[in-house]
Amino acid sequence: MRWLRWRGLKSAPFSESMRAMKPPGEFMMVLRNTDWNGAMSVDEVTAAIDRYNAWFERLVAEGVVTGGRPLLAGGRVVTLSGDGKAVDRPFVESKETIGGYILLNVPDLDAAVAVAKTFPPVMLGVSLEIRELTWPCPVSQRHEARLTEGEPAH
Repeated sequence: MRWLRWRGLKSAPFSESMRAMKPPGEFMMVLRNTDWNGAMSVDEVTAAIDRYNAWFERLVAEGVVTGGRPLLAGGRVVTLSGDGKAVDRPFVESKETIGGYILLNVPDLDAAVAVAKTFPPVMLGVSLEIRELTWPCPVSQRHEARLTEGEPAH
């Protein structure tokens, strides 16, 4: 709260600990179409997994990959209903379902794309969406700007 008083703000759009969470140059590769092994032999799948593991371990050792996990199919979606209540419903599977993610520590989007192009499962039909992580969220960033500019609260 100290920085709020220093900046003359009335409320905290986000906390100091939240500000410290996002290091620069952090990107996420979102993996889609991860059911690539259906028509492959056991030996072909083993070779593909070996290529992926070697890629992953090399980039972890280089400090480029900082984390990642596969995601199980299914889950739930939570949305706002027409009467203003939060409701959950089953997640509908599709070909574009997210199958996992990998976190990258690279200087910029071009470097993240270069890493993604070397991802062995891309050759098997897995597609990647690359997104830069940010903190605080864009809503909080816009809100802080409004507070800093002195927009009156209603």
